[in-house]
Amino acid sequence: MKKTAAIVLAILIACGWYVSLCGAGPIKPLKDQMHLGLDMVGGVSVVMEAQTEATGSELKQLMNQTQAVIENRVNEMGLSEPVVTIEGEDRIRVELPGAEDADAAIEAIGKTAQLQFATADGHVILDGNSVKDAKGEAYRGNDPSLLGTYVVSLTFDSAGATAFENATRKIMNGEITSAVEGMNSNIIMIMLDDQIISSPGVHEVIASTTCQITGNFTREEASNTAALIRGGALPVGLQEIETQVEGPTLGLNAAKTSLIAGAVGIGLILLLMLFMYHVMGLCADIALLLYVLIVFWVLVALQGVLTLPGIAGMILSVGMAVDANVIIFSRVKEEVADGKSIRVAVDSGFKRAMSTVVDSQVTTIIAAVILYQLGTGPVRGFAMTLMIGIFASLLTAVVVTQLYLTLLADSKLATKKFFGIKEVK
Repeated sequence: MKKTAAIVLAILIACGWYVSLCGAGPIKPLKDQMHLGLDMVGGVSVVMEAQTEATGSELKQLMNQTQAVIENRVNEMGLSEPVVTIEGEDRIRVELPGAEDADAAIEAIGKTAQLQFATADGHVILDGNSVKDAKGEAYRGNDPSLLGTYVVSLTFDSAGATAFENATRKIMNGEITSAVEGMNSNIIMIMLDDQIISSPGVHEVIASTTCQITGNFTREEASNTAALIRGGALPVGLQEIETQVEGPTLGLNAAKTSLIAGAVGIGLILLLMLFMYHVMGLCADIALLLYVLIVFWVLVALQGVLTLPGIAGMILSVGMAVDANVIIFSRVKEEVADGKSIRVAVDSGFKRAMSTVVDSQVTTIIAAVILYQLGTGPVRGFAMTLMIGIFASLLTAVVVTQLYLTLLADSKLATKKFFGIKEVK
């Protein structure tokens, strides 16, 4: 089983590197899937302050709603990977990689959101000022087909409820004709900044201050839609505090230099491990190749943004991954020096080294989590790649290195010289 697992793992690592570099079928090469940060491709970074007297939980909710609205807006700009984060209590930082016109970008993200409800013929029923609340929640009605689904519950003021009732009555009476080909005439369009975020159908006259938008919403989709509607109903002014514009030439040069430096550093580590520890170093190199694959593909899966500090965190975690192997190998050498056979030394060496390896990684994880929670922008990118790297290094050191090392320790090649252990005379 160990031999089969080792062979299959080696094949998977080789295939993983081929796919990462060249792609295969629908899978694009890694370089085409990785999102690059502002410091690597250039763009605009702006910090804006909310002009409001709200405090405490009210301010927090207001900032979350504003963040959701801005995220929706910048995603429509077609940029590579916009990042919208809340800084402090009343400030929002927006990073727009690839944006060329700073003034246009700031104008687009800083204007007050306009929320409108309209019928299929384009007639505006009411705006966001008539919406008192919107929330995503589990369906609690009597329709068995909707049980287990999520809905968006809306609450209108009295004027909004009246306008909504009149509109739904016209729809049910067949007085509305769709102005868009292919669009049903019995819908109400919910538009944020002239973009339709939802278009629920009307099945009865709604003569109430509350209503529900039903459909195949997931919990997250219902929550996000409600946040966008709430955000449109809160006209919060944003004042520009700080703006930075970085040219793409500087960013791309920094990216290329950093990636080359990272590749050279990893290559030197591979050679050094092989030279210092012989076959044990070879086992560590195989684990390290898998480690790099895991880190990059996890970043792609999480849609993470690769920044220069992120590359620094990745290189740091590479050193920590190698450090875990060095601790293990040193323990193995100590066991051999005590007169134990290679096979027994490998088993006991792993057991003795594991507590030290785990302790060192846990302390680093704690620091990375604190950096991620309290940091912003590049600091969070550094912390995220560092955390991913730590978990990947634990996996490769504990599982992969041990698999190959114990397999070789059981073979006929298990001599001290083959393992890079000097004979003691």
